[in-house]
Amino acid sequence: MAIVGAVVLLVTLLALGGFFLYRSIPGTGTGVSANASGTAAEAEEPENMGVLHIRVTGESSNVFVRVPGGDVLLDQEVTHGQSVNYASAEGGLEVTIGEPAAVDVFVNGNLRDIADREPGYSFTIDG
Repeated sequence: MAIVGAVVLLVTLLALGGFFLYRSIPGTGTGVSANASGTAAEAEEPENMGVLHIRVTGESSNVFVRVPGGDVLLDQEVTHGQSVNYASAEGGLEVTIGEPAAVDVFVNGNLRDIADREPGYSFTIDG
């Protein structure tokens, strides 16, 4: 009976170790942070927003951000109340917004009105 208990404990520890190893790999986390409330996002000062700040005000939108011709930084659906922030863009950023009417986009602290753009709207930020 002790051997069965030891085997179950070993399998459990291996599963937990694999889970936490997976979570620690760069790129599996996201650059998305959910705000505790909508008022917290609205209180954000433009000078604290960095180079790119995307706040979802609608239901949700797919957001794709990458370094031009290089690494993908974010490719996921961002939901209401969440925001994405990039403090710097040394190599520039390529951004695609799935539902432009569902987001507020700030570039260098300035609101970029994209609400009337077609789904899948893309733009580039120079570094």
